[in-house]
Amino acid sequence: MSSEPHAGLSREFIEQQRGRLLVLRNRLLGGEKANLARERGFQQEHGDEAGEEEERAQTLSQYEVDQALHDVDDRRVANIERALQKIAEGSYGLSDLSGEPIPQARLESTPEAILTVQEERRQEKDQAR
Repeated sequence: MSSEPHAGLSREFIEQQRGRLLVLRNRLLGGEKANLARERGFQQEHGDEAGEEEERAQTLSQYEVDQALHDVDDRRVANIERALQKIAEGSYGLSDLSGEPIPQARLESTPEAILTVQEERRQEKDQAR
């Protein structure tokens, strides 16, 4: 096996990325646990008492924001899991769609990237339709 098995990326870079991905995954999953604990605490503190209209609106608004963040975190965790799988398979740094190399600069800024920037933009545009 060559010294650069993953899309021309060095073993050192791959190992560094594996570590970053594990830390990121743990941080995201830990944040989810903290959010659930905070929500449980709020429910225990306030019970099912009816609050004022403004308070309920603020709570609903915060819930919508939290849900949107949760959805983003879920997608990110899934991409992190896939990136870790790609490291194990020897295909980290190659796009899941095209097999094209993902630039190292992109992987440095977004270690969980599994698509090129152009592919990700196209996918986001298609999902927005």
